[in-house]
Amino acid sequence: MGEKTPKRESLYLMNSHFATGSLVLYKHRPARIRQVGDKLELETESGDTLWVRPKDMLLLHPGPMKSLGELQAQSGEVQAAWEILAGSQTTLAELAELVYERYTPATAWASWQLVADGLYFRGAPDCVIACSAKEVAQAQAARQAAAAEAQVWQSFLEHARAGQLAAGEERLLRDVEELALGHSAKSRVMRALNRDETPENAHALLLELGYWDESINPYPRRFDLVSAPPAVAVPDLPSEERVDLTHLPAFAIDDEGTETPDDAVSLQDGYLWVHVADVASLINPGTELDLEARARASSLYMPEEIVPMLPRGAVERLGLGLQEISPALSFRLEVGPTGQIGGLQVVPSWVRVTRLTYEQVEAQLEQEPFKSLYAQGQAHLAQRRANGAIGIELPEVKVRVKDGQVILQLVQPLKSRSLVEEAMIMTGEAAARLAGQQNIPLPFATQEPPNERIDLGVDKLSDMYALRRALKRSQYRNVPAPHAGLGLVAYVQVTSPLRRYLDLVAHQQLRAHLRGSGLLDMPQILERIGAAESVLGSVRQVEVLSSRHWTLVYLLRHPHWRGQGILVDKRGQTGKVLIPELGLDVPVHLPADLPLDSGLPLALRGVNLAQLEAHFRIERIGQ
Repeated sequence: MGEKTPKRESLYLMNSHFATGSLVLYKHRPARIRQVGDKLELETESGDTLWVRPKDMLLLHPGPMKSLGELQAQSGEVQAAWEILAGSQTTLAELAELVYERYTPATAWASWQLVADGLYFRGAPDCVIACSAKEVAQAQAARQAAAAEAQVWQSFLEHARAGQLAAGEERLLRDVEELALGHSAKSRVMRALNRDETPENAHALLLELGYWDESINPYPRRFDLVSAPPAVAVPDLPSEERVDLTHLPAFAIDDEGTETPDDAVSLQDGYLWVHVADVASLINPGTELDLEARARASSLYMPEEIVPMLPRGAVERLGLGLQEISPALSFRLEVGPTGQIGGLQVVPSWVRVTRLTYEQVEAQLEQEPFKSLYAQGQAHLAQRRANGAIGIELPEVKVRVKDGQVILQLVQPLKSRSLVEEAMIMTGEAAARLAGQQNIPLPFATQEPPNERIDLGVDKLSDMYALRRALKRSQYRNVPAPHAGLGLVAYVQVTSPLRRYLDLVAHQQLRAHLRGSGLLDMPQILERIGAAESVLGSVRQVEVLSSRHWTLVYLLRHPHWRGQGILVDKRGQTGKVLIPELGLDVPVHLPADLPLDSGLPLALRGVNLAQLEAHFRIERIGQ
């Protein structure tokens, strides 16, 4: 109210003149005093009566007034009165006399409404201030702008309800976008449109209005994952003694287009060599690069892009086969004829690596060294299975986005993949054993067995599907523990330090062991496990959701899709169907009590991209 506004004490003094029939202001509305005592009995506009303390109201007119019905609308010279009073102060009674030529309960209430409106006047009943011309001009401009904005808002809502968006209305969708990205829990627009305020509903609205298109993947931002490579300087490779293994043929075997080749295999006199990118030679514990990798926990693999855990400069220097000679941390394993792991030697090395695809190696499996490498791996696999290892063979589809096109590629179960996979598992088993023998704290990967036993049938996808659902989530610990899925008493991941932080931690520990100093203790390992696991769950979720998102985009672009599904689960008339060529499992309505593993002809009915749902119908045979 400004400096000239009187103190509350003066208002109490004015209010000491309360009498029966007086007009007062109570909670911003008019009321009539019916009876005076220690408290005042008031009559409100609704006809209710209540007892109120005098200090809780303001006197507008002493009365007498018989009824609040006397407060009829008044006409007067508001503009002229303000021009006379501009910049000065008066009382409510004087204002009523000037505007309406009389001071009555009706004109007192009308005058107070002018004060409450605040355009020309402000203040209290005994001290009304007439605003300056500048203040009035500013207030009028603000009100005009607000009215124009209100009109824009109403037009926008009409357009939105019709599924349209006019030019310039995009700014009004900002809170919807924030909700869709999980950065806010509320949206004024969604409330005004009577839509539930969920990220999925916000996503759907943005698609309906054409503000987003199907190519926008909201999940990395919804889970607050970093979407750019690290911008951290990469130090030079330190000068240190390395074993020269460049004479050994070494092969980095990956999918075509892999950008982070971090492991390679060699065979020498029956020994298995697994060479791994020597990331720990550049990244020591607690450095800026280490902390950046810890915050990310892993590279993020999505169909449209890969967000690396490490700066691209580190990958260029350390990726095996990206330079003519690569630095590596090499693991030499002694593998027995039945696949048992014997001794392990770990050495920093120089290696000369040839990069090959799985398909190229598949064509050379009858040639050395691939023939012997595959045989070693199969012997080890047989030993693991004898120890209860669980193998799940379900169709896997790789989803890629290239030049805006969605490409679905069924991953073939090549023997070359098993060759590489088993070599990496053997290395992890050997490293875990070494850690146990030498008391090296490492982040051990563990998995408890399923609660229920699943007896697998021959080529029965339903059994594989049930087994996958029964598997428990793998976990990391700072002490060795069994990994039921792999059939190993202890296991540590050490072959992907370019893209997994805990692999890098394992390398840092192994290098410290080789130096004889600088080992992290068990609490420090546990701290790193906790930091990584706090992020890894989000990374894996985003990878799964992103893959599903782009698979559904593919279906949106192929609305007449038809294909084959396999019934892998059922609950009453609802079945779960696995679609091998899409890598999707979806619910369908079953027309009959069909047996599991039945092949079902499917046709796409529709896609709800925001909810990540695809709907199919079972077609009649021959339709």
